[in-house]
Amino acid sequence: MKVNVEIDCTPAEARAFLGLPDVTPLNDAMVAEMQKRMQDNVAAMQPEELMKTWTSFGLQAQDQFRRLMEAATKA
Repeated sequence: MKVNVEIDCTPAEARAFLGLPDVTPLNDAMVAEMQKRMQDNVAAMQPEELMKTWTSFGLQAQDQFRRLMEAATKA
């Protein structure tokens, strides 16, 4: 025997039926905070600062790789 049950309800109705809490206000607050932080960070990014960070990281990585290779050849 095969029985199919089809339930037509919204996600909010399903949460209420299962006794799950409504987290919509919490979700809205979290999304708003994330948007605010992203906007603050985007405004703080200056092309010159980004280039300094990327360049210094690149030079440090190259120097570390060179030291690693030198140590490997000496061993």
